[in-house]
Amino acid sequence: MDRRLQKTRKAIYNAFTELLKKENYSRITVQHIIDLADIGRTTFYSHFETKDDLLKALCTDIFDHVFSKDLGKEKTHDFSCAKDTYSVITHILYHLNEHMDYLPGILSGESGDIFMGFFKENLTYLFSSFIDNAELDIPRDYILNHMVCDFAETVRWWSKNKTYSPEDIGRFFYKSTNICF
Repeated sequence: MDRRLQKTRKAIYNAFTELLKKENYSRITVQHIIDLADIGRTTFYSHFETKDDLLKALCTDIFDHVFSKDLGKEKTHDFSCAKDTYSVITHILYHLNEHMDYLPGILSGESGDIFMGFFKENLTYLFSSFIDNAELDIPRDYILNHMVCDFAETVRWWSKNKTYSPEDIGRFFYKSTNICF
């Protein structure tokens, strides 16, 4: 993608996330987005077919980074040497924390279903690697579903109770889901 298209896409993302800080997803219109991004309707639709497609693209961008296999050193944290479950979970929480100012806007209404669908899909892949070699006396798919749903709902709860750090939330999850770590 050339720089001009990247700049326009970034303006759309920025407008969208700014609106999500103030409004629930269902109340945001394409007109609100294009007004704030200072672009034309045709320009918006050349990048995204619908507002839902914009949300899906935003989720993909967030999750591609959040669930990166390479835990590198970053501005707010360094998990580059850690490969244990707690560190991987806390790394994810740090990245989600970067989006916490507009995450509650996404988690409301039908957009929450889209976000949670992407999130749970990525969590399923991640958590399945954690339990692949675990000796379990209950069905593997039950444990996997439990962990995915528990973590997804933990993030939803955290978005409403922002007083806790990523380490706190990681510890809460780790202690409450101490099934196969």
